[in-house]
Amino acid sequence: MDREITTPITKEIRRELKAGDVVYLTGTIYVARDAAHKKMEETLNKGESLPFDLTDQIIYYMGPSPARPGKVIGSAGPTTASRMDKYTPRLLDLGLGAMVGKGKRSPEVLAAIKRNENVYLAAIGGAGALLSKSIKEATVIAYDELGAEALRKLEVEHFPTIVVVDTLGNNLYESAIKEYQKS
Repeated sequence: MDREITTPITKEIRRELKAGDVVYLTGTIYVARDAAHKKMEETLNKGESLPFDLTDQIIYYMGPSPARPGKVIGSAGPTTASRMDKYTPRLLDLGLGAMVGKGKRSPEVLAAIKRNENVYLAAIGGAGALLSKSIKEATVIAYDELGAEALRKLEVEHFPTIVVVDTLGNNLYESAIKEYQKS
């Protein structure tokens, strides 16, 4: 099923999504990769607040290439989500609504997704130039010293994703393999 969702992605919206649904995001999403996740972890360990409220927000695992003249952002393809797995359960427990990346997640992340009724969305790897066309604004909001890995706020319009893991723990990566093996 195709869905158009305006962020934030509330628990009510997340509960409606099923593994395999195509979801087009419009609104605000945040970008954070390995180094930004490490900084967020350090911030939380100090008892300080994060640079944005996690509640029902979406983090996109991406490090953009430099923008060409007249463009908002350069190529903006997803990075491998498992690199953020050691930080993700805590962020989900603190209210993060969803993540966008590519690739499988650890058992700990899958358990946190189910426990908190979150979703894991995938963007198509190798399609960074195409995905960047859905990004209408990009602003560094923290950790500027990290360059491409700085924490960014994006305004997106009709940003294409697919639900890989839904709130019930249904996992498209697993079900697709089973379906393929039947044929």
